[in-house]
Amino acid sequence: MLRSFWCILHRDLTLALRRRTDVLTTLFFFVIVVSLFPLGISTERQILQILGPGVVWVAALLASMLALERLFAADYDDGTLEQLLLTGQPLALLVLGKITAHWLLTGLPLVLIAPLVGMQYHLTDTAIGVMMLALLIGTPILSLIGAIGAALTLGLRGGGILLSLLILPLYIPVLIYGAGAIEVSVIDLSDTQPYLTLLGAFLVVALIFAPVASAAALRISVE
Repeated sequence: MLRSFWCILHRDLTLALRRRTDVLTTLFFFVIVVSLFPLGISTERQILQILGPGVVWVAALLASMLALERLFAADYDDGTLEQLLLTGQPLALLVLGKITAHWLLTGLPLVLIAPLVGMQYHLTDTAIGVMMLALLIGTPILSLIGAIGAALTLGLRGGGILLSLLILPLYIPVLIYGAGAIEVSVIDLSDTQPYLTLLGAFLVVALIFAPVASAAALRISVE
């Protein structure tokens, strides 16, 4: 089973790197959104420190959603998804491999670029560290939850709009606690553990249930 997981992961990463513009689009969108807010609102240090956490997480959420519609679409169009359904391997494990590839291509780059974003909003070193940790825990949740919506809307006309309506309410807790952890570190309150712990709990629950739910939704969509 692990071999199948790594095979799917390697395949999706290889295909994505052949279409590098799709990968870079997500990163550039994130950078553009977080860079335009200081220009359109204010350049004052205190205002940027207050707005920064929320802006970063909203931008990360929207950037993650850009590639969700394509998560299963290519495999659905060329018949690969039907072959995956016919294999003897657990479909949930194969779906987890595709979700992992999605996060490596869309979520991990956001974590790595977070220090540059923090400098734009005059965040302290502690706040930048907390922001990177919160994004490291929270962005996989966005990919896992988004996979359920992508599977449910697979093959539907106007699926992108429906996908947004389905998963945005589920993203709200992640947005609140992710931004809250950064805000607490900005105002020099060291107790960020409750926010990060809750994000970790969300991640565990999503890892357990999201691949199974996505696999069931894929079977329904294909049938």
